[in-house]
Amino acid sequence: MLKLDGICAGYSVVPVLKDVSLTVEAGQFVAIVGPNGAGKTTLFKTISGIVQPSAGTIMFEGVDLAGIPAAKRPHLGIAHVPEGRQVFPSLSVMENLEMGAFTDAGRRAWKQNLERIFALLPVLAERRDQFAGTLSGGEQQMVAIGRGLASAPKLLMLDEPSMGLAPAIADFIFEKLIEIRAETKLTILLVEQRVAEALDTADRGYVLEAGRVVLEGNNATLRADDRIRQAYLGM
Repeated sequence: MLKLDGICAGYSVVPVLKDVSLTVEAGQFVAIVGPNGAGKTTLFKTISGIVQPSAGTIMFEGVDLAGIPAAKRPHLGIAHVPEGRQVFPSLSVMENLEMGAFTDAGRRAWKQNLERIFALLPVLAERRDQFAGTLSGGEQQMVAIGRGLASAPKLLMLDEPSMGLAPAIADFIFEKLIEIRAETKLTILLVEQRVAEALDTADRGYVLEAGRVVLEGNNATLRADDRIRQAYLGM
């Protein structure tokens, strides 16, 4: 579904991402893990079109994204749930979800998607008329995820969904991601610093350090790797 080949990208002459290649197959749950400053968020921004690569190619369902502006990529089926949630605080939960349904597919499937979102994330149904800015951090994260689902995506990209949340709430968010994947068969690409939880959840993972992919494999392979065990799992 998604294939990056030799991507270099950044915000100045010195690239943040250096020759990054990765593949996400349809229906997979893939995790990108690594320390702060590794380039994980830049990677997502490059896939979304916010950052333009200086080298390499990004293919999505056989389409080269090089000539497709950021505003058009959600219409292809790419949903980006950004770091820090970034809900619209002065809009209600329902209005935030409606903002996510701006894609052609999202508009066509709005009623069905809304029912599914409320079934998966019932707190959003309870809070539908509440301003998003008055919600807890965990509830705002659920709004952000629901907004992404409202676009009827083929690929859901989640950037640090556990950031700033209490451990119990972060665990709940991971449980919801597993439930969403099981219910929708959606392809999910996750950036996360909670490496143990990310690798437990994902089918496959990539380790990004200093802008380069240094390790890749299925979750069992990565969890058994001594470098991962020592650097990220505290073992």
